[in-house]
Parts: sequence; structure tokens; C-alpha cells
Amino acid sequence: MAEMIDPFGRAVNYLRVSVTDRCDFRCVYCMSEDMAFLPKAEVLSLEELDRVCSAFVRRGVKKLRMTGGEPLVRRNIMSLFRNLSRHLDSGALEELTLTTNGSQLGRFAHELADLGVRRVNVSLDTLDAHKFVAITRWGKFAKVMEGLQAAKDAGLAVKINAVALKGVNDDEFDHMITWCGEEGFDLTFIEVMPMGDIGGENRFDQYLPLSQLRRNLERNWTLQDIDHRTGGPARYVRVRETGGRVGFITPLTHNFCESCNRVRLTCTGTLYMCLGQEDAADLRTPLRLSESDNILDEAISEAIARKPKGHDFIIDRGNDGPAVSRHMSVTGG
Repeated sequence: MAEMIDPFGRAVNYLRVSVTDRCDFRCVYCMSEDMAFLPKAEVLSLEELDRVCSAFVRRGVKKLRMTGGEPLVRRNIMSLFRNLSRHLDSGALEELTLTTNGSQLGRFAHELADLGVRRVNVSLDTLDAHKFVAITRWGKFAKVMEGLQAAKDAGLAVKINAVALKGVNDDEFDHMITWCGEEGFDLTFIEVMPMGDIGGENRFDQYLPLSQLRRNLERNWTLQDIDHRTGGPARYVRVRETGGRVGFITPLTHNFCESCNRVRLTCTGTLYMCLGQEDAADLRTPLRLSESDNILDEAISEAIARKPKGHDFIIDRGNDGPAVSRHMSVTGG
């Protein structure tokens, strides 16, 4: 079938799939502590997720990223990776990967590698065990460290994703660069995004512009701009002193929309054409209406035709509420 081209001439070849809204953490910038989760009937089965992902692969998607919530807490999730790996074997798919909080990597890292996953993104905002508990509320730092070691042992490339939180982890960034350099991990800093009610936390108080973060880093490190790309929105530098790569994802200070090649599917079959907009398309209904994919393909085409030029995230003292009502855990970032 013809590849998916949006109204602005961008080829959509990257699908991020939230396989569950559930998570074993309650990070302070992502969820409120007393989250209400979806009833099972609203969530796509693993077989339905395989079918809709495969429809996107037929339409030219080359990169599939599984996200959550925490994707590895979904029961039997390895069966989905196992089924989707056939597209790697055929050459239709170039990369099958995931973003995880690392808590389950000790169990699954070797199996993921066996199924063709070559790299993982691990969300980790601090290397301080006490601060880790404060940020994640429910997380166990030692378990994440064990998961990272399991990923290394399995031969998986690891990228650490750290949300920059003013007054929380902004005293650790030099240490994180040193540690990632020693471990052989890439590191990406992410600006906090105004998504969902987070239970009384003030996002403006959390917000640290990455332009400021980079200036601070340049006091101690030599950062050299490079052309490295992973298919996502990060802009990378090489740290001369460690040889490692550091990325910056800046949805607020410098949005990355001009080259956006991504759409996001939730575990309920809702397709968001933009992370920072509310417009969405229902793919669950056409998926369940017919065993044929004709109606599903039409719904995908109609959705891509509505993909907007970009998002309009704003955080300032007068705009500290969510720009969109859904939590980050719904679409997986």
C-alpha cells in the first residue's frame, strides 16, 4: 500500500504504541498517585494490537516502539513482541523497541534481545535512591539498576531518558553524564510536558528549560553538535570528555514539529496524530467491525490526513495547568 504522507508532506514511518495505561510507578510529573485505570473491555487485546501494528507496517511504518504506562507489566506482553518480530524477519520493519522504567528488565531483557529488540529507552530521572522514591513514589531503585545490568548483559543498547525537574534533579546532571559515559549508555534530557492532572504538583515550579540546562553543562563539558538521529525528536551532542552522546528533547523551548514522523496509538485503539493536541481517531471500532482490514485502512488514511503541523505547549506562571487533559501515561510520551 502507499506510504502515509501527512498534509505537510511528512512521511509517517514511526508508530508509538501504548500497550497499557497501567504502571508500577507513579512519577510525580506523569500521574497522580490515585490513578483510575481503564476497564479491560476498553483495552485492545494483544491480538488486536498485533493486527493494528501490522496494518501500519503495511503502510510504511519502519519503527515500532512499545510504551505504556509501563509496557512490561502487561500480562503476556512477550507474545506481542514475538508476533511483531516477524516483520523484522521479513525486512518490512527496521526496528522494534520499547520505552520502559526498567523495573521488569531483569525478567525480560534476554528474551527481548532474542526477539530482535536491539535497544531500549529507560526512564530514569535520578541516581539518588532516596530521591528516586520521591520522584517515582512506588519505584525500587535497586530493581531498576538490576534491570539495566540485565539489559547490558543481553547486549541491548541503552538510552537513559531523564526529565529535567527544577529543584529536584538539576544538581545531578553532571553526575549522570559521568555515569552514562562509564556505563556506555546514551543520555537524553526531556523538558517536563504539560499533560494531565498530576495531583496538586505545580508544573511551572518543575519546569527547567533545556537551553538553560545546556548552558550549565557547558561549564564542565565540551558539547559538540552531531547529526546522530534515532527517529525521534532528540537533538544530540557528543561529550568530548566521555565520548558519550547526550540528547535534548525540547517540546517547549524549541519544538521539534517540523520533522515529525510519528503518530501514537493508545491501548484503547485511539490514534493521536500529535502528542500535544486533543484531536484523535478511533481505530478500535473499525478494528472490531470487520475481520477485513479495509475499514481499518480507511480510518488510518483519514487520520493521517488530519495530522496537524505541530503542538502548542506553554508553561509559564499563568499557564501551569495541563495543555491537554490526558496523562502522559495514556500515550506513552
